[in-house]
Amino acid sequence: MITFGAGSFPPQPPFPPWQPERPGPPERPGPGPYPQPSRPGPSPAVQPTRIWVEQGEWPGRLYERLLNQRIVMAYGCLDGESATRLCAQLLILDAEGDGPIRLELQNLDADLPAALTVIGVLDTLRVPVTAYAGGRTSGPGLAVLATARHRRAYPNAFFAMSEPSVSFDGPVTAVAIHEEQVRVMLDEVYERLAESTGHEVDEVRDDARRGRLLTVEQAIDYGLVEGLAEARGPAGRGTVGLGGPAAGRETAGPGGPPGPAESSGPAAPAG
Repeated sequence: MITFGAGSFPPQPPFPPWQPERPGPPERPGPGPYPQPSRPGPSPAVQPTRIWVEQGEWPGRLYERLLNQRIVMAYGCLDGESATRLCAQLLILDAEGDGPIRLELQNLDADLPAALTVIGVLDTLRVPVTAYAGGRTSGPGLAVLATARHRRAYPNAFFAMSEPSVSFDGPVTAVAIHEEQVRVMLDEVYERLAESTGHEVDEVRDDARRGRLLTVEQAIDYGLVEGLAEARGPAGRGTVGLGGPAAGRETAGPGGPPGPAESSGPAAPAG
């Protein structure tokens, strides 16, 4: 007779010293030598899209290309910092060549000190400057436009004659001093506009106080601009980058010897 101790019934089979591993989930079969669907190639009718890879640098490269064509652009409100940058570009172009400069003024307004800074530099340049006004030019920005030797306007341009708004804070004596300084600078702006347009200073001042708005045609009659901006010539390496031939470059006429290049006049400045 065989007896079993307590807790040993029914008897358990003996186990080896190692525990068997539990089976894991079944493995998925890998990709076999099955034919994969071919991806369609690029359509010859659709051109690839070109984008700026480094978007943080493209404005600088764009303005550098404009400078290579002797084109300077100013837009928005001209303050001290932007006026300094604009003057630096004008001085560089004046020192590097003898071709005229194209000054693009887009929706330009200006602080009084900034406008007078640019006006002073424009007065000292050796090369002629042709300004092109687009959008709304107002306030002291009109004096910057009036300082250029030649002035053109795009068909959608407007010219708002207005007095700049300034504010002062401080003691009464300091406010009085600042007010007198602003009055002197504002008189300089009105005198520059009167000199360029042929009007009296008091007439220009009254128009600014009334907030007179001029269209392109009215600005031409007023003497603020000379005419409409004309289409640029064919692209090429001219002295001014404005579509005109290089200075001293000779052009051959049909069936004749080369002759001197014709000047495009103030409408489209060329070398």
